[in-house]
Amino acid sequence: MDNQALQTLWSEILPDTEIIQGGQFVEINLDPTRLHEVLTILKNNDQCSFNFLFCETGIDLNGKLGVVYHLRSIELGHSCVCRVFAESRENPVLDSAADLWSAALFYEREIFDLFGIKFNNHPDLRRLFLEDDFVGHPLRKDFEDPINIIRK
Repeated sequence: MDNQALQTLWSEILPDTEIIQGGQFVEINLDPTRLHEVLTILKNNDQCSFNFLFCETGIDLNGKLGVVYHLRSIELGHSCVCRVFAESRENPVLDSAADLWSAALFYEREIFDLFGIKFNNHPDLRRLFLEDDFVGHPLRKDFEDPINIIRK
């Protein structure tokens, strides 16, 4: 399915979702309250069948913390990008996608560790790279570390 066909399909099955034609992928901006619902539709709908999460990463953009998902359908050969922002920077929380794609287990631990975004229903949310007593989240744009001379 080409990008135009994906946009047409999504306008039918996801009527309240912002869909943008990006440079390479069709991009979807998701409402955080519907995150898990929409990701489930994208995975389980026979015409979408996004069965491969090939990248999930945290972002700190314009003062908001969020996550970007890169999805691919192995069978159908199409890809997309989904973007969602947490409602709060002080206590960023999003739903986990670990029950949909097992790759999210470690992606979300990395995002939690480096950005501080918590994931509801993640089965093992704990730091991945940093010590348990490390203070802060080093990939946030407001992170300061005077010992290693990192300033905002």
